[in-house]
Amino acid sequence: MIKLLGILIIIIGFVLKLDTLAVVLIGGVITGLIAGIPFSKVVEILGKAFVDNRYMSIFIVSLPVIGILERYGLRERAAYVISRIKAATVGKVTALYLVLRTLAAMFGLRLGGHVQFIRPLILPMAEGAARNRYGEIKSEDHEAIKGLEAAVENYGNFFGQNAFVAAGGVLLIVGVLKELNYTVGALDIAKASIPIALLIMVVGSLQFFYYDKKFDKKYGIKSKSYKEISKMDKGGIGDA
Repeated sequence: MIKLLGILIIIIGFVLKLDTLAVVLIGGVITGLIAGIPFSKVVEILGKAFVDNRYMSIFIVSLPVIGILERYGLRERAAYVISRIKAATVGKVTALYLVLRTLAAMFGLRLGGHVQFIRPLILPMAEGAARNRYGEIKSEDHEAIKGLEAAVENYGNFFGQNAFVAAGGVLLIVGVLKELNYTVGALDIAKASIPIALLIMVVGSLQFFYYDKKFDKKYGIKSKSYKEISKMDKGGIGDA
């Protein structure tokens, strides 16, 4: 059990809010030394782990790009573009993204992300659709829309990625099952995941369309045509 001391070091370091990288490195080195591994070998293992997983940090490069785009009006332009589509609603925008996100994950395409897509692009589009349809909406409804857009990314990514045979989650499942003496291949896991991915597109879309109905009822425009809704944008909900 003494070999687990490194885990205790990491927990204490995180609780004390010490430098994350330093805490993890110290925990790894101490764990290796306690296990009887020479220091040079411990350093070699850490270096190899860094090199093998260096691609995981590539997404950091996109953060300054997203920041610059937001600084120069990406969110505003996204909201403006979607506001020009009179038939757009929060549910339709979100359901469309769910389908695209799930299909992209099923084919192993890196499309999406809360930072890269949801915050700067999809959320403003959903908010623009809401303003176009209802005018100004209440703060609690803004929060509800934020929750829906955060959820749609999780739905598409989580359930779609396991339909791709080379996804990390699929390989992890295969490895765990093999340790438990169950012989399965990555293709078997992917095939079993496809119906679930398709199901989440249906269930998720129903949830988003439910919120359309909920907002329509709340703002009293359930039976109004899109022409009338457009007039409401000019005259206000009260005038309509």
